[in-house]
Amino acid sequence: MTPGENKDRTFADVAAGLDMPLQEAMLTQRAVRRVLPDPVDDDIVLRCIELALKAPTGSNGQNWEFVVVKDRAVKEKLGSQYARAWKLYGGLGRAYATRKRPEMEKVLRAVEWQVENFADIPVLVVCCLRGNKLPLVPLPPIAESSYYGSIYPSVQNLLLAARGMGLGASLITLPLWSTTAARSILHLPLSVNPCCIVPLGWPRGRYGSTTRKPVRDVTHLDRYGNRAWRE
Repeated sequence: MTPGENKDRTFADVAAGLDMPLQEAMLTQRAVRRVLPDPVDDDIVLRCIELALKAPTGSNGQNWEFVVVKDRAVKEKLGSQYARAWKLYGGLGRAYATRKRPEMEKVLRAVEWQVENFADIPVLVVCCLRGNKLPLVPLPPIAESSYYGSIYPSVQNLLLAARGMGLGASLITLPLWSTTAARSILHLPLSVNPCCIVPLGWPRGRYGSTTRKPVRDVTHLDRYGNRAWRE
């Protein structure tokens, strides 16, 4: 696709994509970081979030909040946070890829593109949770996992909805490395915690099948290490 070709695309133009078979959406979903600057119709974004709201939440708390960022000045501020975090973690990632996972170089280049072009991405959906992350009493680490369990199912719904309608999307957290800065940029109250960002835009490339490890290599029976299905 080339810039400008999607500027008039409406929800009506892509709504039929939501009828895509679930298995096809799951098999072809991937992190799409390189997207065009073309605008995304508000109705498309709102439908993605509406479907995200259908996901389960802990105790049916329905305690999500979504901040849709389209203002370039706000995107630039979040992009500056992204660049600062990437300066550290990108270097570590590249050192790791050089030693152990050379195939990660392609992923790192895509993330680098996203960092450099962050303000040009048409829509950022900042996914948040209302309520304190942890009560002020000693709790096991699993409590934090339980807290985030109320946002990530909805994020996956959002990503699948984006896939169905042909939008490029990814899940990122580095722009939120400083919660204090994120709160200031987005005017978030202390009762709302930013968890991740889903950038949305029309992809520069195309969706396709993904390469993953065989299921038998990552599945254990009854206890870790018993790879009963590998044989």
